Amino acid sequence: MSEILYASAIPVARQRQTRQSLDETLTEAMNALLAIVALIFLAPVMLGVALAVFMQDGGPMVFAHRRIGRGGRYFYCLKFRSMAVDAERRLNALLASDPAARAEWEKDHKLRDDPRVTKLGAFLRKSSLDELPQLFNVLRGEMSLVGPRPIVDAEIVKYGRRFDSYCAVKPGITGLWQVSGRNDTTYRTRVALDCVYAKRRNLMLDGMIIAATVPAVLLRKGSY
Repeated sequence: MSEILYASAIPVARQRQTRQSLDETLTEAMNALLAIVALIFLAPVMLGVALAVFMQDGGPMVFAHRRIGRGGRYFYCLKFRSMAVDAERRLNALLASDPAARAEWEKDHKLRDDPRVTKLGAFLRKSSLDELPQLFNVLRGEMSLVGPRPIVDAEIVKYGRRFDSYCAVKPGITGLWQVSGRNDTTYRTRVALDCVYAKRRNLMLDGMIIAATVPAVLLRKGSY
């Protein structure tokens, strides 16, 4: 009798924590499985993209950029290189000579007409093919298939007090922001969507976001 009473008296918080731990374990397993399957099927595409990037100017095929991950820890986010080898020089020259471009950059850390992006790079970004190497980040446990897009130090101020919500989950290859307009939305909307995901994330929501990613990529909504 006492064992039954003890079992029924387990705090709700502990039950919730157990469910969250189970969800997280299942999510990690799903991430690893889907990443492996995707890498197998997409290997020919990734090889073709890598060769195309190399052939355009002989530069590196993959670009590794330091980003902020779960718990505020740094990691190197992988992408197929979409920019010219002298990207920083081009950006600095533009920002120094064009006040409108500088204001756009300071607002969202993005440029609709980015002089750093090559013609091939523009296609890779529009099609989201540049993101494929992040499947390796998923296998390394640094990213998830679904989550907030990984940010850099300069973007922390955009999150303000909500930065803790960003750090509560792993950054993802896709997420609520990507399927809700992406660059066509404001940064404030992006932050709000990241907070919503961090609060409500579960396997069902992840599945819905992954399913919504396919038409979003095909329609190239908000990608540049």
